[in-house]
Amino acid sequence: MKLACIQITTGPSVRDNVALVTPLIRDAAAEGATLIVLPEATSQAFGQGRLDTQAEDLDGEFATQLAELAKETGTTIVAGTFRPADIREVDGKTIHRVFNTALITGGGVHKGYDKIHTYDAFNYRESDTVRPGEELVLFEHEGVQVGVAVCFDIRFPEQFRELARRGAEVIVVPTSWADGEGKLEQWQLLTRARALDSGVFLAAAGQARPDFLEKAGEESGPTGIGHSVVTAPDGTVVAEAGYGPETLIVDIDPARVAKVRKALPVVEIEAATTMR
Repeated sequence: MKLACIQITTGPSVRDNVALVTPLIRDAAAEGATLIVLPEATSQAFGQGRLDTQAEDLDGEFATQLAELAKETGTTIVAGTFRPADIREVDGKTIHRVFNTALITGGGVHKGYDKIHTYDAFNYRESDTVRPGEELVLFEHEGVQVGVAVCFDIRFPEQFRELARRGAEVIVVPTSWADGEGKLEQWQLLTRARALDSGVFLAAAGQARPDFLEKAGEESGPTGIGHSVVTAPDGTVVAEAGYGPETLIVDIDPARVAKVRKALPVVEIEAATTMR
């Protein structure tokens, strides 16, 4: 299987962001990638205005255009977007919350995964404006089961192990990881650990670091640190990007998953122990 992680910096406009990613998706498909992963918040970057004003269901402009692009290129595309969720009254204010959704479209699939673990950490409360999802999601691509997670989910190993127990051999992770002291090291550690303790290939596409030439390593909101990565089921890094815009195109062999799990059956042992 050939997959691509497209690392970009998106902006405030859904239309402009679709225009940004379209040629990059076509280029990746031209190089043979059939599974294309884009960052969290591809439709509208964090810190670029209220998310609810452009939130759309999966029949909206963003999802429809990516579905058409997936059909044109013969690919399956996974990309971060936002969908309307609920309305809450908080301290006298009306809050229109959204779901932080990974759109999955192409190859006969058109659905979404709603991020389960909202980013309520480091003095930021995503749950104020984003409703947590409740359901794990997998889809089939070229006969391989692919699980989906989003960004902060990666700090929760049980989600990745459960996806593996349900058959995932690859897990894709659209991401917009915050920069700052120790954050890159945490990201690199967590992506390798989740691949290793779940025995899967992990493909994480991140937002590139805004102003990375001057500000890489400095604290930021959840607007991207770059370093998209593809990690093998034994925890080794297959390919990793830097801070700026970049596309990783990687060949992976899903048959390697079974070999690694036979040698190190962590998921199977855990499942058997839980059942006792």
